[in-house]
Amino acid sequence: MRLIIMIFFLISNLTLLAQDSYFPPISGDQWATIDPKDLDWCEEGVAGLYSFLEEKETKAFIVLKNGKIAVEKYFGTFTKDSIWYWASAGKSLAGFLTGMAQEKGLLDIQDKTSKYLGQGWTNLTPEQENKITVWHQLSMTTGLDDNVPDDNCMLASCLNYKAAAGTRWAYHNAPYRLIHEVIGKAWGSTMQNFMNTQLTLKTGISGLWYDGVMYSKPRSMARFGLLMLNSGNWNGQKILSDQNFIQSMIIPSQELNKSYGLLWWLNGQPSFMLPGSQIVFNGTLIPNAPGNTWCALGKNDQKIYIVPSEKLVIIRMGQDGGQVTGALSSFDNFLWEKLNDVFCTSSMNTEISLNQPVDIYPNPFIDNFNLCYSDDHIKSLIQLFNSQGKLLFEGNKVELEKVGISRSLNSGIYFLRVKVDNKEYVTKKLIKI
Repeated sequence: MRLIIMIFFLISNLTLLAQDSYFPPISGDQWATIDPKDLDWCEEGVAGLYSFLEEKETKAFIVLKNGKIAVEKYFGTFTKDSIWYWASAGKSLAGFLTGMAQEKGLLDIQDKTSKYLGQGWTNLTPEQENKITVWHQLSMTTGLDDNVPDDNCMLASCLNYKAAAGTRWAYHNAPYRLIHEVIGKAWGSTMQNFMNTQLTLKTGISGLWYDGVMYSKPRSMARFGLLMLNSGNWNGQKILSDQNFIQSMIIPSQELNKSYGLLWWLNGQPSFMLPGSQIVFNGTLIPNAPGNTWCALGKNDQKIYIVPSEKLVIIRMGQDGGQVTGALSSFDNFLWEKLNDVFCTSSMNTEISLNQPVDIYPNPFIDNFNLCYSDDHIKSLIQLFNSQGKLLFEGNKVELEKVGISRSLNSGIYFLRVKVDNKEYVTKKLIKI
């Protein structure tokens, strides 16, 4: 029941997002912009961000705020019309296309993969192979051995048994790439044709799938991020209506790697795994990013970050900006450090001085703290976050005192935000010892 309620509220929130988002025309270069100054962002942080991006060999960088372009920067000879690869960030687009194919009745992700690829698509016994479903391909839990000389080899001889389907998480390109074949077989053509006719014509998200990798202009990547931010809606038209599938992409798909949905990476979870490793790391994926961020992550730091709470879409194309991995790298956290310098009014690390200040005492505290501000704001919205950006409480001062949440907190750093005059947040760092 709790899961049903959670999904209901997630869907409701995403529907509200779609109602006030800007969408660019399907064709042409027209795209509304918004000045970062009008968002109360810190201009001095933008210069530092650009220097960092250039140092890390970035080619394209775009930030959308509620659909409008707030930041768009290209480096060197790269322009908005240049083409670049998405690497594994394209997996998230393929996941969305899989949902579209299922909604059209072409396939069912609970079907065994052999229904579409035929018996013998792996080097497994028929019994082992028949336990692998399209869902296992989407969640990286096929159980196929990823320790192979060529991670992209889709020949049956390369697809060997390692564990029963659903019992082992491993970032494995070949089973993912075979999703392209599944969609092609179900559609009766190619995944490229499916995308061109079912997605591009309705949204302007264009590009070329070549050898399993998406190539496009930067703004096409941003368009896809905007489509996901709005829960499959494009300017009032539902491109993917199945909200259960949308949500299944952006919540943990299994308990093995809690930071992985269906071909999407998830921030704010208690642990994560990395490509090429079976180690489970404690902590959140990108500590400097908001906890509700979804990520499409590709080799050499091709990125799409979506932050629904802030109505943000951020994309990056370029060369390797951190240590090389299949998806995540050190670049992510460093980039978000710079972004937090830009998003000064919404950053968890920033305090805003107002005429009616908010005070907390004692701070640090042991059992309880007192929150003091003008009685005029007694019903102001209060939010309490942990250091990873996870929302722990939302309500007013009376409700905060009634639930006594301070006693249940573990020792650590927290952030308390109070919305004043329904427009500005005062953010305070709170320490429990």
